[in-house]
Amino acid sequence: MAENKSATDLIKKVRKIEIKTRALSHQIFAGEYHSAFKGRGMAFSEVREYQYGDDVRNMDWNVTARLSSPFVKVFEEERELTVVLLVDVSRSGLFGTAARTKRELLAEIAAVLAFSASINNDKVGALFFSDHIEKFIPPGKGRTNLLHIIREIIELKPTSDGTDISEALRFLTGAIKKKCTAFLLSDMLDVTEDGTLRYEDALKVAVNRHDLSVVKVFDPREQELPDVGLVNIKDSETGRCAWVNTSDKSVRTSYGQWHRSVGENERRLFNRYSIDNVSIATNEDYVRGLMGLFSRR
Repeated sequence: MAENKSATDLIKKVRKIEIKTRALSHQIFAGEYHSAFKGRGMAFSEVREYQYGDDVRNMDWNVTARLSSPFVKVFEEERELTVVLLVDVSRSGLFGTAARTKRELLAEIAAVLAFSASINNDKVGALFFSDHIEKFIPPGKGRTNLLHIIREIIELKPTSDGTDISEALRFLTGAIKKKCTAFLLSDMLDVTEDGTLRYEDALKVAVNRHDLSVVKVFDPREQELPDVGLVNIKDSETGRCAWVNTSDKSVRTSYGQWHRSVGENERRLFNRYSIDNVSIATNEDYVRGLMGLFSRR
């Protein structure tokens, strides 16, 4: 009985997010997505008679000679893409002080991107990661494949708590041999205590192989510590606990400086490798953020 209820609840969740994100994809994102993410190139379509202004480099000399009249080759954009969503399911995604957690925001954004790609007849795959690869769904087409991805976005329970973005990027470059369009969806909290980003080397390799965009989600409360006295803080990924006096101004200042340095390191890294990126807070409308990402491409 409990299993039936659980299955029914899951179906309801999938249906709810499908209705919302499919509508957004159709009404808002489909055109922007199509314009922003081009196909692999141009593919031959047909030949037709030469018209004034046609590029002579496209002349089909064989047909021209055979018919004694100038003909040109016509090419069309090779529209179909392979899209892979790299979705961070580490435990830090469960944090949220606004209307939703980071994981819930990631789920909606990933679903919108999946539907947008599907509407444009692209293959869609998904890679779910914590500090290792939790699940990989190879790129495919069709409603069954799409709903499989959405179901895992909502329901997947990771076997580990940590985050290793490098592992996800290395898996991508190893599993997908041809160039694909990839979206890394994460809070990007994979840094050392001094704010160094752990994933730069793997990111450098991935962007040379694939068209990679980063969608970072964050909670506003992560940017600064509130003055609420002595509190016991637990790292959701490592399990380590520490007492922190948030009423100490120097503690709050140090934390704010550390957070800003991490953000600056991210910006420098993304600029260095020309990576399109957007940061979206859990209390923000992600539609505006995604539209901005698409329009900047």
